Amino acid sequence: MSEKERRIFPRIEVNAYVDYTGSEVLLFHKIENISLGGISIKASKVEPMGTVVDLFINFPDLDKSIHTKGEVVWASEESPLDMGIRYVNLTPADKEILKKYLIMSRKLPR
Repeated sequence: MSEKERRIFPRIEVNAYVDYTGSEVLLFHKIENISLGGISIKASKVEPMGTVVDLFINFPDLDKSIHTKGEVVWASEESPLDMGIRYVNLTPADKEILKKYLIMSRKLPR
């Protein structure tokens, strides 16, 4: 089974940004793609799998943001460096903001 077939939530490219704190701090960093399950970001240094990081995701089109923890579930150490982060404590209110943003982006089936 391919990685795409194993995904529960479809990933989409959006106009959203993340402030990320792990071994480095990235401020107002463009998200590669996002879903209801997690995000993918490029970074100058990737975290080891299993690392828990702080995420502050900004949705400028909604003028809203969410703050959550995430766990690194995959990382590519070859250029371009990027990693996938799964949300670990997304609140129901934050999930609704995220869902609203994805629907508003008209990229997630209603």
